[in-house]
Amino acid sequence: MTKLDIEGLAWRIDSRWLLREVGLHVGQGEFVGLIGPNGSGKTSLLRCAYRSTEPDEGQVRLDGDDVWQRPARWCAQRIAVVLQEFPQEFGLSVRDVVSMGRTPHKGLFDGDTPHDARLIARALDQVGLASCAEHAFATLSGGEKQRVLLARALVQEPQLLILDEPTNHLDPRYQLELLQHLRGLGLSILASFHDLNLAAAFCDRLYVVDGGRIVASGTPDQVLTSAVLEQVFGVQALVDRHPLHPYPRITWITR
Repeated sequence: MTKLDIEGLAWRIDSRWLLREVGLHVGQGEFVGLIGPNGSGKTSLLRCAYRSTEPDEGQVRLDGDDVWQRPARWCAQRIAVVLQEFPQEFGLSVRDVVSMGRTPHKGLFDGDTPHDARLIARALDQVGLASCAEHAFATLSGGEKQRVLLARALVQEPQLLILDEPTNHLDPRYQLELLQHLRGLGLSILASFHDLNLAAAFCDRLYVVDGGRIVASGTPDQVLTSAVLEQVFGVQALVDRHPLHPYPRITWITR
């Protein structure tokens, strides 16, 4: 049973609070989304959740364990992260980048095992890049790089997957394929979204972040209302039902 609990989270730079009184829960196998305008605190919240930025107040607990009371290696064996920015690859191949996901499970001088090789091959196949294993990471498109980083996260064998704008570099086909694949993993997932229609389609629950606080939470139907969207994003929206699926659809109204 893997769950993430965040309570009373607050973080500041000098005297400026970027997060205040944040509470959030991700249950076993839940796909939970963070939405909000740019600069609202979504990425800061994720950084606290995956033990990159230590909060000034509050707790981040994974299955009851405070992640800031545990070693970084312990967290890396349980939490995998896919960020918006791409790593410096220093001439590495796609396979090399993906194999980095096995690092938390190895000793300092351990090499790859047959089990590692199977995990790497399976992850590359899952993201549709099996034929690119020996290609240089630097030669890939932005969308392909994003899929390689997801494969790296999968070979980490995490219990919790944290993603910051996972569809940011992807064209529509791969946006849908990626999110459908994530839904099928059975992992607990916390992800930030820019595209509210994708969040509505794939997330079990949503948290709305604005000004460093959680201002709304619930199912997509409960959260994605015209009133909430205008309050948070400052733009009017028409919210109706998707014609083919049982979730809301957002159409922004230009003035």
